[in-house]
Amino acid sequence: MAEARPFEGVRILDFTQVLAGPFASYQLALLGADVVKVERREGEDARRNPLSREWAARGMAPSWQAVNAGKRSLTLDLQKPEAVEIIKRLAAEADVVMENFRPGVMDRLGIGYEALSAINPRLIYAAVSGFGHTGPDKGEAGYDGRIQAMSGIMAMTGHPGADPLRAGFAICDLLSGMTAAYGVASALFQRTHTGRGQKVDVSMLDSTLAFLGGQVADWTVGGHQQRQFGNQAVSRRATANLFKAKGGHLLLAVNNDRQYAALVKTLGIEAQVNADPRFADWFLRLENTEALRTVIEAALASDTAASWEERLNAAGAPCARIWRVDEVIEHRQVKARGKLQEVETPWGRLRFATNGFTLAHGDARIDRPAPALSAHTDEVLAAAGFGAAEIAALRENGVI
Repeated sequence: MAEARPFEGVRILDFTQVLAGPFASYQLALLGADVVKVERREGEDARRNPLSREWAARGMAPSWQAVNAGKRSLTLDLQKPEAVEIIKRLAAEADVVMENFRPGVMDRLGIGYEALSAINPRLIYAAVSGFGHTGPDKGEAGYDGRIQAMSGIMAMTGHPGADPLRAGFAICDLLSGMTAAYGVASALFQRTHTGRGQKVDVSMLDSTLAFLGGQVADWTVGGHQQRQFGNQAVSRRATANLFKAKGGHLLLAVNNDRQYAALVKTLGIEAQVNADPRFADWFLRLENTEALRTVIEAALASDTAASWEERLNAAGAPCARIWRVDEVIEHRQVKARGKLQEVETPWGRLRFATNGFTLAHGDARIDRPAPALSAHTDEVLAAAGFGAAEIAALRENGVI
């Protein structure tokens, strides 16, 4: 029998949609929480993301499945009073409610923090929004692109002189989701010795700035304004950057003297660079970055990026060629760690990423595939004490 996971027995009502909130509740589902995803009767739009017409037609877009596996689906028309009463009944027995609507939406429906915590004082209510539930901009819409632009990420991403560049994935959504999962875990732990629930107010902008703490301090402490450095590392080492090799590129992560010595020796340029006063120390190497790049790339041109990746890492000079997602998920290290899990679905066995850490016991796992729309409505209501006739009437009246 599998060992109990950290959140076994924790019951979550999950109103979140799209990415930030669903990613948060997915992390908790992986660790054992019973997450009931509450959707409108037609399902959330993210079920039909347009990258795959086939999967969108099923209401099971791959990116939607990736953050909703392990959950159960309950559909309700929250505009109907009967649906609100159902939520209150479920919330009375729940541990956590999660939502990522604009501030005020859940209150207008009659199922906001004040209403639900009055029913269940032990309830933890986690709300993810663009700017939080306080402050002059609390009602503003928050989207990943907007937060990337506002937070400073885009101002420091890209090549000098080029247009600002957003990250290649929804980084602010995911940072916010992970922050929300951490906030819920913190509140659950605190409740073990206070007995009290509370509201967890997660701002996408706050979450992103927390992860940019080093860059914030560069300005607030050192007066250094971040700018675009292309692919150069935050260490600003001349040898921590992207370089051309034969038929491809290599990202070098060479940041200290030992690594630098291994790099130039393996490339066969040790005598050349050591005799050149322009490369005598890190400050001079930075001043003469392009000259050093020319020497390094001339050496790299003799072999492929894949070959150099193997040779340089073995020598102690960290680097990587540019891997695609379809390649890295087959990497021996990824396979050995087992953090991608195959799940049996109506469409065959599908593979999904889980979480980023391993527990010695009670580790993360996907218990069930992402749910078809309303797949568990009757099951959830029956467990809450609704009889078959009541459920049939709710369906007949368009509540579920």
